[in-house]
Amino acid sequence: MNRRELGGVVLVAVVFGLLACLPLLKDASYLLSLSVEIAMYTVLATSWALFSGPTHYISLATAAFYGLGAYLVAAGINVFPYPVLVGLAGIAGGVLAALVGLATLRLSGVYFVIFTLGLAELIRQVVTWVQNNFTGSRGLYVLTNITQSIIFWELLALAALVFLVGWLVARSRLGFALRIIGNDELVAAHSGIHSAAAKLVLFVISGIFAALVGAVIAPRFTYIEPGIAFSPELSFQVVIMALLGGVHRLWGPLVGVIPFTLLWELIAAHFPTQTVLLLGLAFLLIVYFIPNGVVGGIESALERFRGSQRG
Repeated sequence: MNRRELGGVVLVAVVFGLLACLPLLKDASYLLSLSVEIAMYTVLATSWALFSGPTHYISLATAAFYGLGAYLVAAGINVFPYPVLVGLAGIAGGVLAALVGLATLRLSGVYFVIFTLGLAELIRQVVTWVQNNFTGSRGLYVLTNITQSIIFWELLALAALVFLVGWLVARSRLGFALRIIGNDELVAAHSGIHSAAAKLVLFVISGIFAALVGAVIAPRFTYIEPGIAFSPELSFQVVIMALLGGVHRLWGPLVGVIPFTLLWELIAAHFPTQTVLLLGLAFLLIVYFIPNGVVGGIESALERFRGSQRG
C-alpha cells in the first residue's frame, strides 16, 4: 500500500467515524431516518456493482435476496437471537445466489435479466401461498427493541465491509479476471480464465450483502408481508442508483445513491401513485443520456480538458 492509498484509507475511516456519531445528535430523527435509507441503498447498490459492473450482467435479483433476509428475521425473531438470524440470512443469501448462479450465469443478455427479475416474483408467490394456506396470515410481525440508531450502525458497518471487500477484489486476481470477462468473455476463456466460476463468486458476494441488508432492516418494520419484502421496485431502484453514479468505480454507486434517495423522498411524498412510471422514466433517461454514470461523465470531461490543455 503506497502513501496515497494509505491516506485514502485514513480519510475513509475518519468519515465513517463521523457518520457513526450521527445518532448521537439531538432532534435528528428525520435525518437519521434518511441516513438509514442512504446507508441501506449504499450497501445494496455497491454490492450490486461489484458483480454487474465488471461483468456487465444486469441482475434484478436484489429483491429476492433482500426479502429472504428480511423474512428469515421476521420468522425467527421470537425463537433465535437476532445476531444468529442475521448470520443465517447471510448464509441463506449466499446459498440462494450460488444455486441461481450455477443455473443462470451461463445465460447472457436479456435471458439473465428476465430470470433474475422473475426470481423475486417466484419467491414472493411461494411465500404468499405458504402463508395463506398454512399460517392463516399474509405477513409477519417484527416486534423487537432494536432502535433505528442500532440499525444505522449495523448498516454503516455493512457499508464499510462492502467497500473493503470491493477494494480487496479490485486488487486481486479475481478482479483482474472479471475486468477481462467484462471486456470480452471469449478472450477471457482463451486466456484460461474460468468465467463461470469468477462470475459466481461475485454473484454470491452480492447475494450475501443483499440478504444481510434485508435482515438488518427487518426490525425497522412492524409488519412485513411478501409485497414489501420482495418488491421488484427495490431491484430497479438499486440498478438505477448504481448506474446513475457509475459502476466502474467502487465509490461510484454512492454518487448515485445520495441524490436519488433524496429525490425519491420527494417523489414518494408528492406523487405516490406515479412512482413506478417515474422509476421507468428515470431508468431510460440515465441509460440514454449518462450511460457511464455521473462519475464516468466527470472523468470524460476531465480527460477532454487535459487533452485541450496539452493541445
